[in-house]
Amino acid sequence: MDAIQTATKQDAKRLLSVRNLTVALPRSGDRAFAVQDISFDIHAGEIVCIVGESGSGKSISANAIMGLLPHYLKPQAGQILFQGQDLLTLNEEALLGLRGKNIGMIFQEPMSALNPLMSVGDQIIEVMAVHGAYPGKARAARVLEMLDFVGLPDPASLRNAYPFRLSGGQRQRVMIAMALALEPSLLIADEPTTALDVTTQAQILALIKRIQKSMGMGVMFITHDFGVVADIADRVAVMQKGRLVEQGVADEVLNRPTHPYTQRLIAAVPDGRAAAVGAEDPSEAVLKVVDLRKTYVTARGLLIKKRVVHAVDGVSFAVQRGQTLGIVGESGSGKSTIGKCLLKLIDIDGGQIWFNGQDIAPMSQAEVRPLRQQLQMIFQDPFASLNPRHKVGQIITDGPVANGVDYATAAARARELLRLVELDESAFERYPNEFSGGQRQRIGIARALALEPKVLVADESVSALDVSVQAQVLRLLQELQQRLNLAMIFITHDLRVASQICHQIAVMHKGRIAEYGPPAQILDQPTHDYTKRLIAAIPGKNWHPTAVQTAAHSAMTGHNVSL
Repeated sequence: MDAIQTATKQDAKRLLSVRNLTVALPRSGDRAFAVQDISFDIHAGEIVCIVGESGSGKSISANAIMGLLPHYLKPQAGQILFQGQDLLTLNEEALLGLRGKNIGMIFQEPMSALNPLMSVGDQIIEVMAVHGAYPGKARAARVLEMLDFVGLPDPASLRNAYPFRLSGGQRQRVMIAMALALEPSLLIADEPTTALDVTTQAQILALIKRIQKSMGMGVMFITHDFGVVADIADRVAVMQKGRLVEQGVADEVLNRPTHPYTQRLIAAVPDGRAAAVGAEDPSEAVLKVVDLRKTYVTARGLLIKKRVVHAVDGVSFAVQRGQTLGIVGESGSGKSTIGKCLLKLIDIDGGQIWFNGQDIAPMSQAEVRPLRQQLQMIFQDPFASLNPRHKVGQIITDGPVANGVDYATAAARARELLRLVELDESAFERYPNEFSGGQRQRIGIARALALEPKVLVADESVSALDVSVQAQVLRLLQELQQRLNLAMIFITHDLRVASQICHQIAVMHKGRIAEYGPPAQILDQPTHDYTKRLIAAIPGKNWHPTAVQTAAHSAMTGHNVSL
């Protein structure tokens, strides 16, 4: 009898039941189904994390629930039961009535989801107007209430602001306010913190968890970050190539996963332990920066005050061959500006940049051009930095050919580099859009190495990659560094990632180095308050997957495992 009563209570709390859902891909797809025969439940008052890599079907599942699948993706079988009603049987008008009111959604990139021509207040009002909620003056009051509820400062002023005036974290809070304005019973959050700095991410996660508890909502939280899962999940569902391979309570999946794919994903999570090898090279530094300064001044207008930003304010460091210096900090800390200064992509306002015994800081672009082939950069977004109209072979050979290398030699070297970064030589004749994000990043690395540089600057080069692909690229960079004796500047906002590959770490805060030292010292004995805040904000900091990682690595020993 007790079992029957428990089941009845569970049924009463169940908001969403996805049953045997299958969504077909077009014939040109890399597999037959975007999602195949997946089933899971979400109950009121719980957070279910859907975890998986790019292409696993996570977002397709969310869009199917919302009725937002593109026209070329059609559900072939299954049910999506929301409060007992099959959403797949509803027409567009009925779905429109549910969206926003009963089911809210937070998207990954708020700048794309928010209308740039409407104030944030008007966008929240629009949600209410569509459903005829809070008529008259009540709408304006509700806007202020929601902006305050999600922790935005000065709601009366901010309601009139436009999205481009807000920070990434503020825009995401506006998206949350819009999604919650009508108090939906189910919230779908699709990678809502992926593009945010670690401290902002921690704030948004805490906000979602607080709101979920206070409103008793069910939350479907899509992510590829197991640290986030460890912080917020009640239950976890793991997806691989459209199939649901494992699900259960968070503690079981995180600490005792049964499926090899889940084990491999967790094995790839940076654990915060220093992994870089090699002692400090006592020889003279290949790159030495002394008192580097870069200041930006915004133009003054009729209604705009002149603003002076010290992006880089007296920064000094040195890097030896075969060593990696990590430059870590949040957006606006100055880390990417340092990278651009080192390559003379922007003019500096003061200081010295000694490269191979020469101060290149005062050099003109014409003077520095012959040296540039020895200073190369791997960019954050390989798709944006690779010419989509050029084949990979041309992308890699253009630099050497422009520097006097004959095409046959450059092409042979390009094919060798493709093998070096673990891509098939056939990639030489293909275009960038034919590759995954991780493969495009490998192409970016091959292009940077084509000129045989002495210094490689990697600017957030793995931040957009899935955890297993990230681990592969980090391992590749380490192997290439050891083989080619490269000096590397590794720019990132993730201290855990920096600890995996860097010999020294410089923590940047407001244009200055707040703390400098080896990874173990920075992570285990930080001295600066800002570093302590960064470490405290690391998702899943209290989750230690070491045992799972060790078991997974042992299982893979002697096997060629591809993720």
